Amino acid sequence: MELLVKMGWDDWFAAHAGASSDAGRPGRVVAEQRGEYRVRTADGEVAAILTGRAMRETAGDRLERPVVGDWVIVEPVAGDSTVLVRAVLPRRTILARRESGRGAEVQPVAANVDIVFIVAGLDGALNLRRLERFLAAARESGAEPVVLLTKSDLAGDPAAPAEEAATVAPGIRVMTVSSLDGAGVDEVGALLAPGVTACFIGPSGVGKSSLVNLLAGDPVMAIGAVRERDAKGRHTTTHRQLILLPGGGIVIDTPGMREFGLWQVDEGIDAAFPEIAELAAGCRFHDCSHRHEPGCAVRTALAEGGLDPGRYGSYLKLRLEEETMATLADAEGRRERKKGERRMAKGLRAVLRKKGKK
Repeated sequence: MELLVKMGWDDWFAAHAGASSDAGRPGRVVAEQRGEYRVRTADGEVAAILTGRAMRETAGDRLERPVVGDWVIVEPVAGDSTVLVRAVLPRRTILARRESGRGAEVQPVAANVDIVFIVAGLDGALNLRRLERFLAAARESGAEPVVLLTKSDLAGDPAAPAEEAATVAPGIRVMTVSSLDGAGVDEVGALLAPGVTACFIGPSGVGKSSLVNLLAGDPVMAIGAVRERDAKGRHTTTHRQLILLPGGGIVIDTPGMREFGLWQVDEGIDAAFPEIAELAAGCRFHDCSHRHEPGCAVRTALAEGGLDPGRYGSYLKLRLEEETMATLADAEGRRERKKGERRMAKGLRAVLRKKGKK
């Protein structure tokens, strides 16, 4: 059980395991790549496969399948070193995004994360709008967001971009770090107490894997050069992986995400824009969209200079994306229900034909 505690197992997960633990032993998903899993149990790390057609082929909601960071119940296969995943335990937090494309399918990023490090590099202009997007998703996940500005050695005055980032991250810790000279690395490591799980998210080339290597004290993640012509990095991290640090902290490195579609982040957007949420309480209509309604306290503050136009525009963009996603999800839900009804009708007709033959 000591290894499980090191991996983040605590009384909360034990209490929520309930009767599921009777079906096997608990373990944590430490890697996932193309449907193949690695799970760490009290006896060590093993390969795992999903069992049951429902778990393997749940296309309607990928959240029902395991993701890195999940606690699962596994059962050994007789005569084989592989284990079967029997159940996914309830999650304390879940970070997810909308899958790339025009659909509304969810893509889980990491589960049971305590801290989400939103990583941006200081080797170029700071993208505040992208930062707001990541913050909305991190807030919705239930984890604590931390803004991490890497490559501080390339910034003449790292404090200036940190102050700029703080303007769109009210109440959130903003840190600067350099993997080259080690500045700020110890401060990041101090947040990773034993049993604490952190996830690093951000575009390729911002130095996530380099920082993980420093924290681990070993080159556990591959790193690649950044192209000089556009400062874009290559996807050196190709899959999600959970790493146990020497100090007891746990990190999940993720592939670079140039796009991060929002998925059900209604409360996350309000949390990322607290000044707008506070103003909205004074609107005439409780369901005010803050676009055209009379008596809108948000637009009044904008006109009077009490609200930053950039923040307002970003808020509306994220709100519109969330509303569009909700509409798509509703339409896809109706399609799935119709498919289910057709399958049931087809099965019923087959039963009736069989009875008729008798």
